[in-house]
Amino acid sequence: MDGHSDDYSEADLEVGTPEDHAVGATAVAVSMKRSLERMGPSRTARTLLKLNQAEGFDCTSCAWPDPDPGHRSVAEFCENGAKAIAEEATTRRATPEFFARHSVAELDERSEYWLGQQGRITHPMVRRPGGTHYEPIGWDAAFRLIGDELNALDGPGEATFYTSGRASNEAAFVYQLFARAFGTNNLPDCSNMCHESTSIALQESIGIGKASVTLPDLLEADVIVIAGQNPGTNHPRMLTQLEHAKRNGATILTINPLREAGLMRFKNPQTPTGVLGRGTDISDLHLPVRVNGDLALFQAIGSLLVEWDALDHEFLDRHTSGFDAWRDHVASIDRDAVTRSTGLSWADITRAAALLRDSRKTVFCWAMGLTQHRNGVATIKEVVNVALAQGNIGRPGAGLFPVRGHSNVQGDRTMGIWERVPDSFLDSLQTEFAFDPPRAHGFDTVDSIRAMRDRRVKIFVGLGGNFLQAAPDTDVTTAALTGTRLTVQISTKINRSHLHGGRTALILPALGRTERDVQESGPQFVSVEDSTCSVHSSRGPLPPASPHLRSEVAIITGIAEATLGDRYGIDWAAMRGDYRRIRDHISRVVTGCESYEVNVRRPGGFVLPHPPRDSRTFETPSGRGEFAVSPIEVLEVPDGHLLLQTLRSHDQFNTTIYGLSDRYRGIEGGRRVVFCHREDIAALGYSEGDHVDLITRWEGDEHTRCAPGFRLVAYDVPRGTAAAYYPETNPLVPLDATALKSNQPASKSVVVRLGVAGSEECNPRGAQGAVGDDNSHKSRPEVSHVS
Repeated sequence: MDGHSDDYSEADLEVGTPEDHAVGATAVAVSMKRSLERMGPSRTARTLLKLNQAEGFDCTSCAWPDPDPGHRSVAEFCENGAKAIAEEATTRRATPEFFARHSVAELDERSEYWLGQQGRITHPMVRRPGGTHYEPIGWDAAFRLIGDELNALDGPGEATFYTSGRASNEAAFVYQLFARAFGTNNLPDCSNMCHESTSIALQESIGIGKASVTLPDLLEADVIVIAGQNPGTNHPRMLTQLEHAKRNGATILTINPLREAGLMRFKNPQTPTGVLGRGTDISDLHLPVRVNGDLALFQAIGSLLVEWDALDHEFLDRHTSGFDAWRDHVASIDRDAVTRSTGLSWADITRAAALLRDSRKTVFCWAMGLTQHRNGVATIKEVVNVALAQGNIGRPGAGLFPVRGHSNVQGDRTMGIWERVPDSFLDSLQTEFAFDPPRAHGFDTVDSIRAMRDRRVKIFVGLGGNFLQAAPDTDVTTAALTGTRLTVQISTKINRSHLHGGRTALILPALGRTERDVQESGPQFVSVEDSTCSVHSSRGPLPPASPHLRSEVAIITGIAEATLGDRYGIDWAAMRGDYRRIRDHISRVVTGCESYEVNVRRPGGFVLPHPPRDSRTFETPSGRGEFAVSPIEVLEVPDGHLLLQTLRSHDQFNTTIYGLSDRYRGIEGGRRVVFCHREDIAALGYSEGDHVDLITRWEGDEHTRCAPGFRLVAYDVPRGTAAAYYPETNPLVPLDATALKSNQPASKSVVVRLGVAGSEECNPRGAQGAVGDDNSHKSRPEVSHVS
């Protein structure tokens, strides 16, 4: 069914004034227009009215928590959630005939946007060794092929099993069980690339890598801090809760390099005052922090709280460890280093600290703007330090709130999708299934790419997602995938990863979250976990896009049967036929999931235990909340360079491109733009609208890295910084540029030069020739450590 959607040309790109009215004002119109175009009126009504409802299905987009069932609106979704559903529930189909018409090479010439518009994949497809096209394959044959290839490996560690955040709890549990029964902990997931720094920092600081708040806490807070996050695009339903919090008297402090529309003013499209009025001013104080300046900023705030004695001494004495060392450290920080790192005046930092000083209940929210840096773990620990200093953990209306960006990424981790899962989980797994799971830590996402690159991993299995476009170092990741013996992609729609598979490549089409799942025992439901530890059920209302689709659980159990047979006596068929069997296993393996079947069937589900939140107890080695001392790091960017952060457009969710509009930033018709300060554009010898190449050279690189053909857009960003969309900028991020401890790609700290578009330096031959001994090409920043 190709031909219904044209590819785009950057000649169509238009740059205008960013939308100056509030975020949300046009959301309903955009949502309905997109839904009707993709699904038609009947399917639009059947899906959107069930979206995020207690007896409906969970949004496939972000992991924002739902209100209690009695407080949900009829339209409990945002613009981008409606886009996500329209993409999955589209009436367009990518049939075997489509694949017969288009070679893999031809498809690879198309944009990611065009690929996504071709519709749902209807049949299992295979590209055989030397083949130019995908062709259909039966399910049983596909399972045999996978089983034969897995069993032919020299060891289970030669396979890696990736998971995206769209997988349900039931699918995730079965997937990790299969991988460990096969013999490996190689279970990378998308969290390795987004919130791994959060997980490590919180685990070490408070003993659990999850949010210490529930949704009502946000509404009770005196102050809400939003750092490194753009709710208007990435978590739009959050704006409704912020609006309610403001009406309850909350003050909101926003910290972000870009002055995003969603951080300024919100017009709730579901209320008369939102549609007709001027909207709600979200941010009471906005700090346009320099990229990577957050660690220094939170240390400076901490130093002022210490100076003012705005501390909860009872909490510190009873529940924390390491406070004295942290207090002495922040009391002696170098204020000049702070202002250089943050790009902020000390007066503005003092204003921000005063908000926390005067607050009894503070909630700290953050996302990837804090995590995707070399010092991401240290930065999150600094946020925790400030929260601990004022006793803002385990108190109603206060706490830590990492906002997860994919619908069930947190649930997947709870179900055991983790390359370094605790021994306690493995002990429970061993007791339940009577086999000894592997104990050695496996490969995370970055290490899986390294292992595929080095031919130590020979089979890649992906449960959802678009691994190639999500991962850093696109060229290296491409070569890593294509060098494998087999790639298996469990997917709903075509994406770039399908076009750079192994010697043999399989696409196994899965049911979507919007679709009915009927197995041998009858209709099934699945469950998911949101950003605040709330677990609830999800039931799709639509018939499957094709009778040839299978559920994620059915696909995984089919692979397991073909690979393991009756090894260990695990009854894969029983779990496939009735998901209650899976939830029964979960109830005995996963801590906090006792009586899982009963609890998850309740309207709104249930909340998992969280010791710091529930009882101010901390499962750390000391049994207390741990302060951490970290040096301030000042990224000294060379002259003539900019510090680039990658980000999403408003018409994008993770790697899925919904359209070519980023209206809140004034962009229409294209994506290859780079946002820079107007004075930086002039100082570097360019004019707004010029086309440039983004060029970088990291220490240890053998050649210059380049992302070609970006249009310069003047924007309100701090001097010396820039921003551009991913995945277009992923080639600039080396595989080895990762956060300390978490190994998460440092995609928010990329030092670049601007080159005239089309220059010799940006083609492979020119790039190799540009290296020489000229150190001006090296774009890795100098890092000054200030104690």
